[in-house]
Amino acid sequence: MGAGVIYQRVALIGLGLIAGSMGLRMKRDGLAGEVVGTARTARTREMAVGLGLCDRVTETAAEAVAGADLVVLCVPVGAMAAVAREIAPHLAPGATVSDVGSVKRAVIAAVGPHLPAGVHFVPAHPVAGTEHSGPESGFPTLFDNRWCLLTPDGAAAEAVDRLARLWRAMGSNVDQMEPDHHDLVLAVTSHAPHLIAYTMVGVADDLRRVTDSEVIKYSAAGFRDFTRIAASDPVMWRDVFLSNKDATLEILGRFTEELFALQRAIRTGDGDMLHDYFTRTRAIRRGIIEAGQDTDAPNFGRAPGPVTE
Repeated sequence: MGAGVIYQRVALIGLGLIAGSMGLRMKRDGLAGEVVGTARTARTREMAVGLGLCDRVTETAAEAVAGADLVVLCVPVGAMAAVAREIAPHLAPGATVSDVGSVKRAVIAAVGPHLPAGVHFVPAHPVAGTEHSGPESGFPTLFDNRWCLLTPDGAAAEAVDRLARLWRAMGSNVDQMEPDHHDLVLAVTSHAPHLIAYTMVGVADDLRRVTDSEVIKYSAAGFRDFTRIAASDPVMWRDVFLSNKDATLEILGRFTEELFALQRAIRTGDGDMLHDYFTRTRAIRRGIIEAGQDTDAPNFGRAPGPVTE
């Protein structure tokens, strides 16, 4: 049985991958009476209408939030404060404001002070996505069996429960975290890995000039996956690293220590250390698969590409 209408009007501020997927899922399953969207550029607004992501699309965020009982900020972390200032005078009493940013303490600091009394602020982070961006990248099953982390930071329990119900209806598992703990955990699972991927691809780009593009031509699966991660939205990730600076730097420091230990083992021929280390890390991969957060199918379950001569 479906969940039915959970919010009468949902306003999506910013219409990229996450907002597009939310709109498609809510419309497909009847979770909102009306989905209203807005985006900065006319091209994105027109595309959202053509793709059917929203019931209607407005030119400004202030128009979009009028009468909405849920407003979701789907913009880069660096733009949150400006958007919050713009929409604050137009929010309906009792409305819930949320977001989809992958950093939470900085979002709370940017948005919270601008919201009027009587409006509930429930920050959220759907831990789902692809390397693609833009409204055309959205699809309604993006959140299936993925986690959405809520960091209520004192919000009313009924507002938190209602938002959790929406995310579950969109396919997510839902958990709650303290904001600073969220930022540390995501620095390990997402932010530092992205930075490492960007760095490795940058190194390969430098080497490509020396090897006459052989790095690109003979890319193995490991490097291809780095390039997939490094293809993510540069604006979003710039803001993530600047907004979650302390946690990211702490994890990068630990990464550097581990890397030095591996360098030493390779230099000294310590095969036992390398074998034990790789055995331990292999077990983590197995845990991710057993938790249902990935598949052990060949090539990560991706469909094979066309055969070329």
